[in-house]
Order: sequence, then structure tokens, then C-alpha cells
Amino acid sequence: MEPIKIADVQGIITQLARQDVYIHLETTNGAYASHFNEGFFSAGAYIRNAKVNYEHGKIIGDGPYRVGLKIEIGWIYAEGLTHYEFDEQGRLLLAGHGADGKLAVALEISPTPFS
Repeated sequence: MEPIKIADVQGIITQLARQDVYIHLETTNGAYASHFNEGFFSAGAYIRNAKVNYEHGKIIGDGPYRVGLKIEIGWIYAEGLTHYEFDEQGRLLLAGHGADGKLAVALEISPTPFS
């Protein structure tokens, strides 16, 4: 993965719009941290292989970045994104890493289901 280049990512988001795609969206603030610190409040969310057809999408911000995908009756939204990769399978992989390098958020868009 490399640091987000907003024009490159916007082009890929636009390229993947208006077709059936699969979404992976995950957030975590350290699910296992509560094992080491009982006072730590752990929270997260996880969606994998949600099939959507978004109308359009947008990446905004000065870094970390926000991505929103407009679906028929709502939005898919991720914030805190710092890195991306467009792989050989045509998947856009976006991640947000904290100052400690740990993954905080992931948003992935794929024309085929994730394994």
C-alpha cells in the first residue's frame, strides 16, 4: 500500500461506480486491547461482501481522508483513510493507520466477492 493520492483514488472510485461491487468495511480501535487493559473500551464494525451498486463516490480531505459512496437510499462512509492499493484483481483497498501503525479502518471495493 502507498499513501493516498487523492486524484488516483478518485479515478478508481469513479471507475467502479454504477456496477455491482462487493464492499468490505471494517473499523476497530483495538479489539484485543481490552484483554490487556480491562478499562479499555473496545468498539468496531465489520461488513464483508455486501453487494452494492453505488451511484457515485467521493474522496475528500487533506489526509487522513474520507470516502463516501452514494447508494440507492443511503451512504457508505469511511473516515481516517491514509493508504491505498489498486491490485491486479481490480480491487480498491483503502486503509487508515494510526500513529502507531495499527489498522483503524479499512474500506475495500471489489468487482468480485472477497474470499
